[in-house]
Amino acid sequence: MTTRTGKHSSAKGSLGRKVAALITAAAAALGIAAVATPAASADNREARGEGCSWSDYGSYVQNCWFWSAAMGQDIQVQIKRSNSDAAIYMLDGLRARDDWNAWTWQGNGVDLFVNDDVNVVMPVGGASQFYTDWIGNFGGNTTPKNPKWETFLTSELPSQLQSKFGISPTRNAVVGLSMGATAALNLAAHHRDQFKQVTSLSGYLNMTAPGMYLAMQFAMNQGSAGANIWDMWGGPLDPARFRNDPLLNVASLRGMPVYLASAAGIPDLNKDVPNFFSDPIGGMAGIMLEKMAAAQTGVYELAARVAGADVTSSYPIIGVHNWTLWNPELTKARPAILNALGIGNQADPAGSTIGSIALSI
Repeated sequence: MTTRTGKHSSAKGSLGRKVAALITAAAAALGIAAVATPAASADNREARGEGCSWSDYGSYVQNCWFWSAAMGQDIQVQIKRSNSDAAIYMLDGLRARDDWNAWTWQGNGVDLFVNDDVNVVMPVGGASQFYTDWIGNFGGNTTPKNPKWETFLTSELPSQLQSKFGISPTRNAVVGLSMGATAALNLAAHHRDQFKQVTSLSGYLNMTAPGMYLAMQFAMNQGSAGANIWDMWGGPLDPARFRNDPLLNVASLRGMPVYLASAAGIPDLNKDVPNFFSDPIGGMAGIMLEKMAAAQTGVYELAARVAGADVTSSYPIIGVHNWTLWNPELTKARPAILNALGIGNQADPAGSTIGSIALSI
């Protein structure tokens, strides 16, 4: 694991500054007017933000807190800074933790962008909450208890990121896995002024399909015991449920670059099968969940192409619902994400060692 000032720091900048200082001092001693040279540009990755602390994860990730009036509390957001004003929002899965975003310690996705001139924004918390505005309170055993994620991610957070970090509220991409993929497509559709590209990895993209209401209730309780779909979007015919169905929102993505990925649910013999011995139930769930995601992603792709979205799709045969699929797919999506944000001279992504292959629906 890299540290904040580990392999990503460069000795060349320090040497250059020392040489420039020696030249300037020598010129002054000889009474010679030294020719001004451009100062080395500061690396914002090294600048700790107000109200932030460095994460033990490294890769320039810092833990920051932002006030949400809608939720009535501070919300933790992990950030990797850059010198540009563009940002990638990276959303977690159904088992999102209250202490860190899984794109750090589990998925190592932030490492792929550590040398790119783009900010990475990773909200923390919200297990089983689908990054949406709930119509009721959250009864699960995690936080927050009054979820208003869409308001936070598209209104409250962007304004604070702009004032504190200089991050643009209109030059962003959004990436999500599983639960986060559902949310990413919904957020991109409802907030075209904010997002320029969207990436969906193993998402559930037809929330109003027959049987999905009960399936969602079962899945939400796996992510956070006590979570109820009727508290989130109301009953099966409530307008909030239809508003948050990516398939019904697909027409709003006309012209937007969209990356879709899902696998066939066949385990990798080296990466997935060994995990079955320690967690056979989780292993079988990973197969079935990915097959469901693949079926819905295929239907969504057809609809997105008809709607005029700029779709890139990936359907590997090998892969189940875990990080051994999502990290490689994010690597494939990376060039399209950076291109959509106008990030040129793309660096080679940092090496990424997937920290866990645990199921993360």
